[in-house]
Amino acid sequence: MGPKKTISAHYLLYFAWIISVIATLGSLYFSEIRHYIPCELCWFQRIFMYPLSILLGIAAYHSDTSMKKYILPLSIIGGSISIYHYMLQKVPGFEGVKPCTNGVPCNVDYINWLGFITIPFLALVAFVLITISLILVKPSVNN
Repeated sequence: MGPKKTISAHYLLYFAWIISVIATLGSLYFSEIRHYIPCELCWFQRIFMYPLSILLGIAAYHSDTSMKKYILPLSIIGGSISIYHYMLQKVPGFEGVKPCTNGVPCNVDYINWLGFITIPFLALVAFVLITISLILVKPSVNN
């Protein structure tokens, strides 16, 4: 067998940053241009995604793998909220722990591409890609 090839931490951090920026801009597009009012769970997902754009940008620019311990929890918690939100939309009768009560109901499908792609699903994909990228990042010797 030949030598094991790994993806550079630098590229993984930039990939995660690009995903977070696309997710942030996508959420702003849906709310500010398409005028979709975010529900309560959408706001929580934004609370966990928006800082990732800044933190991952800084980490990627400086190739700072030590930021992984601060960024990974944000991504995992945000992804968990996305799973819960997606289940509210797609699982009939799923109320979970606390149903959304303020403003827009959380089970509204503003988009429903191919019958399963909704805004929480898009957020979940972004959080999963970021989480996988960060798990693959190996700590550098300099940090």
